[in-house]
Amino acid sequence: MNKSLRVVRLFLAVLLAAAASVCAAQSYKISDLGDLPGGDFAQAQAINVRGQITGMAGDSKGDGVVILYSKGKMADLGSLGGGKAVGNGINKSAQIAGYSTNASGVYRAFVTVDGQLVDIGDLGGGSATAYGLNDSGLVVGSSYLANGGGAHPFLYSNGKMIDLGTLGGQGWNSANGINNAGVVVGTSWAPSAFLGFIWKNGKMKSLGTLGGQYSEAYAINNKGQITGGAASPNAWHAYITVGGKLKDIDTRPTSVSTGYAINDSGIVVGVANNHAFVYDGKKMKDLNNLIPSNLGWVLYAANGINNAGEIVGYGVRNGIDLHGFLLTPR
Repeated sequence: MNKSLRVVRLFLAVLLAAAASVCAAQSYKISDLGDLPGGDFAQAQAINVRGQITGMAGDSKGDGVVILYSKGKMADLGSLGGGKAVGNGINKSAQIAGYSTNASGVYRAFVTVDGQLVDIGDLGGGSATAYGLNDSGLVVGSSYLANGGGAHPFLYSNGKMIDLGTLGGQGWNSANGINNAGVVVGTSWAPSAFLGFIWKNGKMKSLGTLGGQYSEAYAINNKGQITGGAASPNAWHAYITVGGKLKDIDTRPTSVSTGYAINDSGIVVGVANNHAFVYDGKKMKDLNNLIPSNLGWVLYAANGINNAGEIVGYGVRNGIDLHGFLLTPR
């Protein structure tokens, strides 16, 4: 074989390898969840193992109702009597947890029973919000205490709301996620800073930070991996826990990012610099670069991911419509 032929074949091999790499890169099909009749916006907050989605839909005045999106159709689940309501979590049985204002305009936590929103009470202060639930129907969130005692994280189980306590500080404290083992994560004030926490076997423990003062925890998967956001000395970055310690998953020094959801494969989704991102275990990627560029979408936030890798969130299409989206891996 002469030298020039070998060079040509080597060049072709390099091109084929590059093409294979491009083809192997993850991309997504995007579906617009639409909105309800008479409404003009919607957003998706969570997705379960069956691909059912919850969130909210409403109008430009800010009023909204809880939605269940299933088999290509959006259903209006209403509210607890007020004008603002959102579903924040959905389990494998399509039970939804979230919060809604009542007829008096007070925020109340709910869980759905047979498709109806049911108020689950509070810790004495008259107001509560729910942010997640697991497949057993255990609900987590935040509730105000009586006599101006601030807001504490709660676990709702067997018809009772349990105060999980704090890391020692006052103010707003919240439980944001729970896995199927009943391990809870959230954010609590310590005496001088708010910190992400893990609550397990009746004890709350700080997750620490990325070298800064503050952190938050939003989700935990069934392997015990946690995601959220934390301060480094110079920025606020999304993280994943590895061996109980926070690992920075955003390599850009001045970026601002937070992880909102994590599946059992350790894939994280969230927001980075006002764009939705996915972290595949190796690199954080802008989801806007992983969908067809000619559809007019700007994806602002990725709020949920299931074990099939389906991602939900919200963005703007054609510069006008704020809609929820579903990303399906190709």
